[in-house]
Amino acid sequence: MRGITVLKAALQSQFRSQNQTLGSSACAVLHLQLPAEITSAWRDPQQRDFFSTRPHTFAANASQLALQSVALWPARAFQSSATCREEVKSNYIEQPPRSWLNEWLPATAVPYAQLMRLDRPIGTWLLAWPCMWSIALAAPAGSLPDLRLLGLFGVGAVLLRGAGCTVNDLWDMRLDALVQRTRSRPLPSGALTVPQAVGLLGAQLLLGLGILVQLNMPSVLLGASSLLLVGTYPYMKRITFWPQAFLGLTFNWGALLGYVAATGHLDWPICLPLYAAGVCWTLVYDTIYAHQDKADDVVAGVKSTALLFGQHNRLIMSGFAVSHVGLMLVAGYNAGLGVPYTIGMSAAAYHIAWQIRTVDLDSRADCLAKFISNQYYGALVLGGIVADKLLC
Repeated sequence: MRGITVLKAALQSQFRSQNQTLGSSACAVLHLQLPAEITSAWRDPQQRDFFSTRPHTFAANASQLALQSVALWPARAFQSSATCREEVKSNYIEQPPRSWLNEWLPATAVPYAQLMRLDRPIGTWLLAWPCMWSIALAAPAGSLPDLRLLGLFGVGAVLLRGAGCTVNDLWDMRLDALVQRTRSRPLPSGALTVPQAVGLLGAQLLLGLGILVQLNMPSVLLGASSLLLVGTYPYMKRITFWPQAFLGLTFNWGALLGYVAATGHLDWPICLPLYAAGVCWTLVYDTIYAHQDKADDVVAGVKSTALLFGQHNRLIMSGFAVSHVGLMLVAGYNAGLGVPYTIGMSAAAYHIAWQIRTVDLDSRADCLAKFISNQYYGALVLGGIVADKLLC
């Protein structure tokens, strides 16, 4: 009887030892899956307080998988540790949502179109509107804006926005893998390789150059100088809480370029307030956009005005909105615009005030909806300029 008791105790001790070893193997497999940028504090599964306060982060989900993989019996533990890697990979790489690209393009072309964000044209609109505003402001009284220039800048906006997104994704490939909204992008998901993305970038820049050389020489020089902003913007979210300001400097370069393309020179009393107004506008809509990722940005170490402004987001965005409208009125006054333009800007001011007042900054869906609504804001401003040119 005593011998049986001793044998039973020995077997239990052996099972416990095997469980601990196999459970450690499961955690080791999980450890290898976590990206290198995550600090040791986030990798350490013993720091339970961190995980309990970040229930929706990738690290928290991964820690739960590790804990679930430690089973009571050796066979169950082995099965859990063997499948842990696949569970993390399925949580780490998501399938991109289907869109019209999947219906109209060959499967091999879809990742390239997604990298250019052709299925999300709002960025193209936001890049094109300042160009169109300045072209319209440069039009003679009683005339429509130059339709040829509008067409060239429209195509150029698609190409430059696509190139900017490609550069951004090349810079942020590892960071995008840590953010729920961006994990399914072509580079972090593995749908495209870095050489393929670089090849696409070269093609877009070459086509963009073809658009640029059709403009006058001052426009060519001014347009080429914007490439410095395009190349450095993606790095700003790593070093400053004001990447939205740098985006504003980049996205509103067309406020200068469009006017030069139409007139051959810069009229600073018109162009400077127009450019500054565009930067203020970008600070509003891109701060709203950044609220979609604020929880993931804290984990990934990404900086934004959404995090910087904290509890004062609406107040500070309201200040930028007032500055934007005021500067737009100054640009219009210096361009000789009158009542129709003021009416158009009044409607636009109501729209931006509605965005700030009603947006739910804790709802990703509502932040995205308000962000997208800025395509209509740009149309209201352009409508006011064109109406004034034709009627006054």
